[in-house]
Amino acid sequence: MSAPHNGDRLRIEAVVGPGADLRAISAAATVALPGPAPDHAVLDVALRVADSARLHRLPEPVISAAGSDLRQHVRVDLARTARLVLSEQQVLGRAHEPTGRLAGRITVRRGGRTLLDQHCAYGPGAPDWDGPAVLAGNRAVGQLLVVDPTYRDDPPGTRILDDMPARARRHHPARGPGRPPHRRGPRRRRPPPLSRRRTPPPRPPHRLNRQAG
Repeated sequence: MSAPHNGDRLRIEAVVGPGADLRAISAAATVALPGPAPDHAVLDVALRVADSARLHRLPEPVISAAGSDLRQHVRVDLARTARLVLSEQQVLGRAHEPTGRLAGRITVRRGGRTLLDQHCAYGPGAPDWDGPAVLAGNRAVGQLLVVDPTYRDDPPGTRILDDMPARARRHHPARGPGRPPHRRGPRRRRPPPLSRRRTPPPRPPHRLNRQAG
């Protein structure tokens, strides 16, 4: 959809009842656009998932057009036995144009406890968003969040989500109150720096004992 414009206030709410299975997608990308109002736009998404229910929210990307200013907040409240698959994608700028300002926040709670509260900001006015520690010149970013009660007893490992290296995405299990900490083996001692390593003393020169004939 070609919205929201600067100054708009949009809110989307959805409730997934007990035992239900909902797959929520969008028909097209969301394009944040500039508008006559000087204030930023707001897009709030509030989702609730009841016990034994499952929600797949897989929308098309949010595109931040030049001159736009969008604040987006996705809130998800999960029951203890609920499952969630959540995808978020942002494209910074349309073809051959700079990006607008885009700030996004994802808050996920399960059984009344916070699993994830993540905030990110890109575009004019956002600090270091284009530096090597964040996007490093790229103009598209996304993430995939999976919440499953079975992960508490059998957490998944890190794996590649695509066979093509150019499109590969890594799956990293998150740490927090929703799952137990990783089990670690004995820690290995790191070798000391070269300046602190002990070097053996130099050997004395070898002397040949010659006997006079």
